[in-house]
Amino acid sequence: MNKWIGRLTSWLILIMVLVGVWNVVGRYVGRFMGQNLTSNGLIEIQWYLFDLVFLLAAAYVLKQDGHVRVDIFYKGWGTKGKALGNLLGTIFFLIPFSAMVIYYSWGTIINSWKILEQSPDPGGLPRYPIKSMIIVSFALLILQGIAEVIKNWAILQEDPHDF
Repeated sequence: MNKWIGRLTSWLILIMVLVGVWNVVGRYVGRFMGQNLTSNGLIEIQWYLFDLVFLLAAAYVLKQDGHVRVDIFYKGWGTKGKALGNLLGTIFFLIPFSAMVIYYSWGTIINSWKILEQSPDPGGLPRYPIKSMIIVSFALLILQGIAEVIKNWAILQEDPHDF
């Protein structure tokens, strides 16, 4: 699932760039024409697309083993040492941190939905859907973390002489 979401997210980068280009070009062409060709909504959609890319790509990057590690230790470890480090880091840091973010974000996001929170800027977008993506992204991180625990546990069960 995270692989599919990651690939979809990569297309959002293209859309984000195109919206950004339009926002810049539209601003200058609009001034020349004496007409506004961009809006707060278009500027905010660019921000929202960036948010989606950042939030949704996190689990995909974890799946692809692309997250930053403390390489001063990690680079010298063998396959099993890396698997043990990944396993412990996932169990003691990634999953608890992700669960805490969901727990502490929940009330704010529920309140945002209750009032159907809108941008304070004229012509701005609703805020409650994008805020919901915080929970979605950290839930995806937890799911990928569980997959990583299973994968690293399997590596640790292989030949014991590979540390």
